[in-house]
Amino acid sequence: MERLAVFCGSSEGASSVYKEGAVLLGKELARRNITLVYGGASVGLMGAVADAVIQEGGEVIGVIPKKLRDREIAHPNVTELIVVDTMHERKAKMADYADGFIALPGGPGTLEEFIEIFTWAQLGLHQKPCGLLNINHYYDPLVSLFHHMTDEQFLSETYRNMALVDESPVRLMEQFETYTAPAVKTYNNR
Repeated sequence: MERLAVFCGSSEGASSVYKEGAVLLGKELARRNITLVYGGASVGLMGAVADAVIQEGGEVIGVIPKKLRDREIAHPNVTELIVVDTMHERKAKMADYADGFIALPGGPGTLEEFIEIFTWAQLGLHQKPCGLLNINHYYDPLVSLFHHMTDEQFLSETYRNMALVDESPVRLMEQFETYTAPAVKTYNNR
């Protein structure tokens, strides 16, 4: 894996544990020589993960829409900053650049980014691993929802298991290394 996209919040959250987890992920990416691909901001968990990669000598590619460049305060020290016109372009560029995807804690935007890329994996549009860094059990409700979807037969167990989950960046990255995408879903019964 050469590049990993990280979706995360533009705020640091209610507890310092979230920033600490973002820093640990950034250090782990740099240690593994994996380039960070992220939303391009210098604030919140976005800034924390990027700063950690940079401080450890790693490479960082930021992708930020023009309208958010000033509001989210584009990171001045990334290896490469790509400015795009729309959020859709941001997500598409990040998806094209990345070999895998991790969501750190964040708000609705982070959740939307992860769910879209996870859905694309189910549809077979990519074969890349998708993971949740479950800092402070932040994603427990989402994991429970995935189990509920499976119980109610809206999400097969095979596809539910595509969402790799761990509270440790090291263990989550180990899951990424051994990930194999399932067969593409089909509705053809012939």
